[in-house]
Amino acid sequence: MSSSDIFIGETIGTAILILLGGGVCAAVTLKRSKAHNAGWVAIAFGWGFAVLTGAYISTGVSGAHLNPAVTLGLAIQGGTPWGDVPLYLASQLLGAMIGAVLVWAVYYGQLHAHLTDPEIVEAQPAEEGMVDQSTAPKAGPVLGVFSTGPEIRNAVQNVVTEVIATAVLILAILTQGLNDDGNGLGPLGALITALVVVGIGLSLGGPTGYAINPVRDLGPRIVHALLPLPNKGGSDWGYAWVPVVGPLLGGALAGGLYNLAFA
Repeated sequence: MSSSDIFIGETIGTAILILLGGGVCAAVTLKRSKAHNAGWVAIAFGWGFAVLTGAYISTGVSGAHLNPAVTLGLAIQGGTPWGDVPLYLASQLLGAMIGAVLVWAVYYGQLHAHLTDPEIVEAQPAEEGMVDQSTAPKAGPVLGVFSTGPEIRNAVQNVVTEVIATAVLILAILTQGLNDDGNGLGPLGALITALVVVGIGLSLGGPTGYAINPVRDLGPRIVHALLPLPNKGGSDWGYAWVPVVGPLLGGALAGGLYNLAFA
């Protein structure tokens, strides 16, 4: 794969992944959305279809990693050259940020209606910048549209959850999902991976919201921090390292386990 193939495939594929994944979170979260309160099952399947769509778009170009944990696992397993890893990661982060901006564009009216709803306004500081930030909320009322957060804030448990969930994903990819060249997802592998993501969401997603992808969380969190949204609250940067470190550890663990048990 050329550098341009990696950049184009990973940027576009990850942008589509976040557009559709963040889109289902917005659809379920925002009050003026027709899908408001559709529930966790809708989110789990929405993210599965998001993975499927992004992967099918990019699999023939870049191998559809769309996730630094996948790239790291493949580098350890030997399918991806280490020299390509930085370009994969940078492209994925850029794509994730683009996807988050597109979610904002699609749900612009709903985001503003939600954040100016009296019930939401009363729960937030009256004027951003005019309050003691130590008392400001760690996570704003629409941060869940963009990024993940724990139900119980325990750093060790949260990291362990992300490590285990991501290791399941990467092991499934390494054992069942690779293309003939072994450097990314194949057409059948994309479908298998999407179904695994749905399963992870339903089974292991409850504690942390299953980031299982560092850029899926970090890119949209950066966008949330930058967007001019009224009453948006904090971006919870104190938690932001967990959905980055946990999935990377899970990807590395899966790559090592594959080499020990399956290679």
